[in-house]
Amino acid sequence: MKIKKPLILISNDDGYRAKGINCLVDMVRDLGDVLVCAPEGARSGNATAFSAVTPLRLILRTEEEGLKVWSCNGTPVDCVKLALNQFCTDRMPDIVIGGINHGDNASVNTHYSGTMGVALEGCMKYLPSVAFSLCDYNEDADFSPLRPLVRLITRKVLDEGLPKGVCLNVNFPKGHFNGVRVCRMAHGTWYDECVKERHPRGYDYFWMVGKYRNDEPEAEDTDNWALTHGYVAITPTRMDVTHYEMIQQMNSWDFNTEER
Repeated sequence: MKIKKPLILISNDDGYRAKGINCLVDMVRDLGDVLVCAPEGARSGNATAFSAVTPLRLILRTEEEGLKVWSCNGTPVDCVKLALNQFCTDRMPDIVIGGINHGDNASVNTHYSGTMGVALEGCMKYLPSVAFSLCDYNEDADFSPLRPLVRLITRKVLDEGLPKGVCLNVNFPKGHFNGVRVCRMAHGTWYDECVKERHPRGYDYFWMVGKYRNDEPEAEDTDNWALTHGYVAITPTRMDVTHYEMIQQMNSWDFNTEER
């Protein structure tokens, strides 16, 4: 009897043509049947946004044995939602993978990242999900050093799954790896985020840019520390953002709204 291969759903926020996603497909293609549904162009910073008022289109770009590649004019989350709705009605993915992103998605970037949006959407559908990112924004970045660990993590998640409501945020430093750290998200801040320019037609416009500051640089248990010191940072990330200690504190509040 023929054994059915795992189904691997892949998306990103750099677009289906990006080197990162194509390298990822090559890295995991022999581990299962691969379905790619990715934006038609760059969608960095889309986080978990989806298109509520824009009609969406799907275009089949590649169809080979064990591989289909679709592009979509929407966000990374749109791509995951459409793939699950249109292509996975009879067979759900065994894993959802975002990436490989061109650039860092550690610390508070987790909340802005379209790559993480892919993993979070998969996680919200109770599917084991992982996001891979490389701290190199070059469109021709070298992803080859990531191959062994990407395959190891993908195999591990396929074999063992992940807890309900938990996905993995995996960030690789550029260049040589000193090892792997399983760590927490660093507290950090973006500042000087808006650059104002003057248009020749006489109005102001703005570029969203910014500089990142690690607000706890000495803490050795964070993703930023790991990346700064040449380690691969793996951060287990959960969907439940409830602050349970605050629930206990707020239960002692007096919510009587009558005038006193």
